[in-house]
This record gives sequence, structure tokens and C-alpha cells, in this order.
Amino acid sequence: MNNFYANVHNFFASLDITLPNALFAIGAAVASYILMHGALILFRRRLGRLSEERQHRTIAQVLSKTLARTGTLAIVATAILIGLSVLDLPEPWDARLGHLWFLTLGLQLAMFLHRAVKIGSRRYFLSHGRKPGGVDQQVTVAHTVVIWLLQTTVWVVFMLAMLSNLGINVTTFVASLGIGGVAIALAVQNILGDLFASMSIAVDKPFEVGDSISVDKFSGTVEHVGLKTTRVRAVGGEQVIISNAELLRNTVYNYRRMTTRRIQFTLRASPSTPRELAARVPELLGEIIGKHEKVRFDRAHLKTLDQNWIEYEIVYTMLDADYGLYMDTQQAINLDAMQMFEDLGISTAPRPQHLLIQDPDQRDVRGADQAAANEDSPEGGRPRYLKH
Repeated sequence: MNNFYANVHNFFASLDITLPNALFAIGAAVASYILMHGALILFRRRLGRLSEERQHRTIAQVLSKTLARTGTLAIVATAILIGLSVLDLPEPWDARLGHLWFLTLGLQLAMFLHRAVKIGSRRYFLSHGRKPGGVDQQVTVAHTVVIWLLQTTVWVVFMLAMLSNLGINVTTFVASLGIGGVAIALAVQNILGDLFASMSIAVDKPFEVGDSISVDKFSGTVEHVGLKTTRVRAVGGEQVIISNAELLRNTVYNYRRMTTRRIQFTLRASPSTPRELAARVPELLGEIIGKHEKVRFDRAHLKTLDQNWIEYEIVYTMLDADYGLYMDTQQAINLDAMQMFEDLGISTAPRPQHLLIQDPDQRDVRGADQAAANEDSPEGGRPRYLKH
């Protein structure tokens, strides 16, 4: 025990610290602790007095919850470092004190960023993942991964900075990390591609769980968006599992986000329809379509006239995107159009076709005499016509 006290006495004696300097350092440490502790309490109270609207802002939430993790130990350590800074220390301890400053402040800053990243990312995903009736399930898909990546980056940067401050050359270490990262990325590039694709889906939200989508060769309802794959319940009942990267490489049609539905269809009638009746059809079609609810009639025109048909092109807009309502409306329009054609006496049959039938035993015989003989024949060379 005597040796311990002797070693402590010799250590402080080697520092060559005078009593006034030591007292001033102690006073600076105590005053620093009181000021920092008081400022922290006042700042917390100031945040607590904010209005309810301001308290729910992201910056206010990050500051309040981050400062709440600032413990007494961190304030005490900072106050002691302030007191040690005013001491007249010899050269080796002066450099070591600088390292302690960097370690303490860097550690506290890393802890602040660690907490801020978690709170900020969570609030971001919650604000972008809200939907009627709760929070979207896709919030949890990328939330954990993003937070882990950002927090890991914070601590890796802090460790590298601390090692560099201690005089350790981290260039080789950083290069090794880069080479190792490239090798890992090449080995799991498909997995990483699907992972980042899932994060893109969660942030950009081209579709959500419950949306009806059409992709490439299948259509269905999205059931789950995972870290690697998306599960879609196809219209046939089977479950289609497709990788996130492959899904985003194709064009995705999201039918749930439709607000209106534009319908274009055609009706055909016989080309023998009188001109006066054909001119009345577009107006009558407009009346038929306009009487339906949630329907806006756009146009109806006689588009095509040829030897087989006259064709009308009709366009209208459903103000409700429900597919069942559209089919019911289209069915009613078709039935009313059939009745209209019947009332006007317009046939929807094509122009009659004539079919020429010739006996297979006949042969083309060159020469005028044979041709004249065929023409004079009562049966042999006369073709027969059938109406089709």
C-alpha cells in the first residue's frame, strides 16, 4: 500500500502541477458540469413546451429523443476533460489529452448519430407507409435494413477516425475493406440486387400490398413484398413468386390506382343500311350511353365503310374504376344498342357473299370452236351461283 501511494505521489510530482493550477482546473471542471447540465435541462424543457404540432415534427422528435440519451456520465467526462485542458501538462500527456478529447466527443457524436438515424428513418418510413386503416406492411421490409446499414456506417467511420487519430495508418485497412466489399458484392450480386429493389419498392412505392397489378405475362393481387421476392396471387388462384429485381425490370400496371376507365369499342352494321338511318346511329348511341350513372359520353362516329361492314367507333369514360361496374354498364349498352338496331330496322349481318361453283370434270379447252360449243351447251359450261 505504501508503494502504491508512493507511486501516485511520484506520478503527480512528475506532472509538475502547482496548487493554484490544480484548483483552477477543478473549478473549471465543476463550472463546466453545472453549465452543461443546466443547459441540457433547459433545452429539454424548451422542447417539452412546444405545441403539439411542432412536437410531432421530425427535427423536434430527433432532438428530444437524442438528447434524452445523453447521460450524466458523458457530461462528467466532458467536464473532466475541460478541467484537464487548463492544466499545464508536459508534452506526452498533452498529446494523450487530445486523443481523449477525440475519443470522448467522437463517441458521443456517434451515439447521437446512431440514435438520430434510427428515429429519423423510422419516422420517414412511417410517414411514407401510412394508408387507411393502419400502417403498410412494406414499412418493415426496408426499415430494418436501412437502419442497420446507416448505423453500421456511422460506427465504421468513427472507428477509422479514432484509429487515424491514434496514429495508425488506416489506408491499407480501408483498401482491404474495399476489395473485400467488391468480392462479397460480386458473390451475392443477385441477392443484393433484390435487396435494393425491395428498398426501392418500399420507398418509391410503385405498388402496395393489396394492389391489383399486371406484369409481363400474369396479373394478380400483391400479397407480400419481402426482402428478396414479391408474392402475387394470380387471377387463376395460384401464387406467383417473382424476384424484386426482375419485377422492377418489367412494366408494372397498377389497376388499383385507376380513378377513371376509358372505354373504346366498335359496333358493326350491314353496308346496305340507308344513309339516313346510318346518320342517326351516333346520336342514339350517345343517348343510350349518357343515361347511365358514373359515365361520361365522349364520342361516337361512323369510322369505316367497306363492302362488308359499316363500323361505328364509340368512346366513353367510366368515372368509377370498378371493373364489375364497367362490365355491367357495357352489357347494358350492348343490349340497348341491339334494341336500337332492331327498332331502326338496321341489320347487323354482313353483305351477302356469292359463291361460284363449277363442275370439276370441265376443262379449259383452247380454241374458238370448243369455246362456242361450251357456250351452246345447255348444261355443261354454265356455272351455278349459290348465295351465301
